[in-house]
Amino acid sequence: MVGVSEHYFSENPTSSEKLGLIKATLNGFQLEFMTSSGVFSHKRIDNGTRLLVESMVLPTEGRVLDIGCGYGVIGIAAAKKNPRLRVWMTDVNSRAVALAEENMRRNSVRATIIQGSLYEPVQGETFDAIITNPPISAGMAKIVEPIIKDAPLHLNSGGSLQLVVQSNKGGRTVSALIEEAFGNIEVAARGGGYRVLRALKN
Repeated sequence: MVGVSEHYFSENPTSSEKLGLIKATLNGFQLEFMTSSGVFSHKRIDNGTRLLVESMVLPTEGRVLDIGCGYGVIGIAAAKKNPRLRVWMTDVNSRAVALAEENMRRNSVRATIIQGSLYEPVQGETFDAIITNPPISAGMAKIVEPIIKDAPLHLNSGGSLQLVVQSNKGGRTVSALIEEAFGNIEVAARGGGYRVLRALKN
């Protein structure tokens, strides 16, 4: 059994680093990602992330935050889809941040990538979209709830929170949290047992 210290939400994973390479087509772009043990979904792009990337609505211009970026799939796909965006990516996991930086270069996109927990690395910054595949297994109250509740503080007026959740793994709880924080919610996409939820800051 993997210990708590080995969870991909750990700041400094202690497992030996076993590198891999994933090639994928996302939004019509051929992308590739260096991955490693100790980060989320290191053997393949998980179905939830893929659904989110394929259905995310990006602003024409402005700033986008990929919070809990892992090895960078969401943020890199956003930057590739709309190069005019200023993309920020954060993760608590030092190994994930290093991989995201490598993958940014590998896919010829630009982004600001910072290590830190939740919104700590972007205090005082606001965005036009926050897009995330939140780490449900790391803790609903400890991690997921703060991501949702604090999102309006980091969104510009008219900005959106977009996240993916498994319908039968916290989906109802997450939906209620979004509704409470934003006063609105829509299901933007469904597939494979996942739902992409979207809310707008009025």
